[in-house]
Amino acid sequence: MPAYDTAAAAPEASPVKILIAGGFGVGKTTLVEAISEIDPLRTEERLTSAGVGVDDLDGIESKTATTVAMDFGRITLTDAGVVLYLFGTPGQERFWFMWDDLLNGALGAIVLVDTRRLDRSFAAVDFFENRGLPFIVGANCFNGEQPYTTEEIKAALHLRDPDTPVLLLDARSREDVRGCLLSLLDRLITQARVTAPV
Repeated sequence: MPAYDTAAAAPEASPVKILIAGGFGVGKTTLVEAISEIDPLRTEERLTSAGVGVDDLDGIESKTATTVAMDFGRITLTDAGVVLYLFGTPGQERFWFMWDDLLNGALGAIVLVDTRRLDRSFAAVDFFENRGLPFIVGANCFNGEQPYTTEEIKAALHLRDPDTPVLLLDARSREDVRGCLLSLLDRLITQARVTAPV
């Protein structure tokens, strides 16, 4: 694993704001924790009886806490010359009003999906497609398993842009998350070159 030399790279590195979005319980907090070089800021609260009938825990019955504002982490990618500021969005519908505020200044996003509950991912995909923010899709492989191919996931999500990358990852794996972030940066660079004035 390459070293992340924050002291040497920070003064020269360009800051890039990235959103980590997706439905309730897809692994956004886990992803930020896996890659952040600092102790991530988490705004998690315990799930209580007040959420009964409001929060759909079908398929994630063991979940005991939820993000109510955002997660925040930072990672310096020395080889790419950037410092990524990662903002994890809340997944519950009642907190979606915060997504537009978090969108301010963001250059791209990772939409994290759980193929066991893929219908919970459409709102995040629609959000970024409607606002024109470049994104990639990361299909979280819970328990190290993923029964679907990236092409099947892409088709099921009905992505408007057929070139939107779909990657398989384990949100607990630093290397998997780093690979997704680098894929997103490649997409941002490619789009910037296409839209740059001649």
